[in-house]
Amino acid sequence: MTTAQLTDQIQKKQSFLCIGLDVDLNKIPTHLLKEDDPIFAFNKAIIDATHHLCVAYKPNTAFYEAYGLKGWKALEKTIDYINEKHPEIFTIADAKRGDIGNTSRMYAKAFLEDLAFDSVTVAPYMGKDSVEPFLEFKDKHTILLALTSNQGAFDFQTKTIEDKEVYKHVLETSKTWDNAQNLMYVVGATKAEFLSDIRKIIPEAFLLVPGVGAQGGSLSEVCKYGMTKSVGLLVNSSRGIIYASNSEDFAQSAAKKAQALQEQMAVELKA
Repeated sequence: MTTAQLTDQIQKKQSFLCIGLDVDLNKIPTHLLKEDDPIFAFNKAIIDATHHLCVAYKPNTAFYEAYGLKGWKALEKTIDYINEKHPEIFTIADAKRGDIGNTSRMYAKAFLEDLAFDSVTVAPYMGKDSVEPFLEFKDKHTILLALTSNQGAFDFQTKTIEDKEVYKHVLETSKTWDNAQNLMYVVGATKAEFLSDIRKIIPEAFLLVPGVGAQGGSLSEVCKYGMTKSVGLLVNSSRGIIYASNSEDFAQSAAKKAQALQEQMAVELKA
């Protein structure tokens, strides 16, 4: 999917909502545990109830890898279901990979080719040769961790080197890499006050913004400082939507939470 196609979907749905599919078997409704594949059963119900309200889904791969082969199979079934039933949806493998070139090349193949995700999150700590193998895929996107929503982000990302914060060095350096036009960036909603400076460095790039909802980030603040003329935002909510209820009405409850966010987004888009 190209960024132009993604932007078109945002305008059609009046939404830039990304829903995180972070499935914890200890949190899903207990009646689903009787299913042959409870993870996929949960995801399918959430997708069926919310696909018209969002433009992206983001499975965090740790929640699938934790269950071994069954979890990986559930991830594969989930992405296949989205790609078949809702090809207009942008898919993100939240894998946070990044290693030496040969290893990154295999990670890229696994997520962008074999599983056919549209994008994958990547850690930039090891530099260009750990990221460029992901960038080689045409019409696929590498979402670089720039400034994350967790408290530990301040341990390194905002430290100053040569009068400039580390995350700014990451942003500026990444623009020089091969196929940098395929980059998107993770910027946490809890760091919304940093978005003005970030937009000075990457004025048009898409930002994946986690932290709205359960982590307390403000949608209006994110839009105020981060939105571009072509929107340029994917705002993610995971727990706040998918675990809105643990009863049999869980999918309908998730849809209500997603709709509430979508309606706020529609107001921001009009503004």
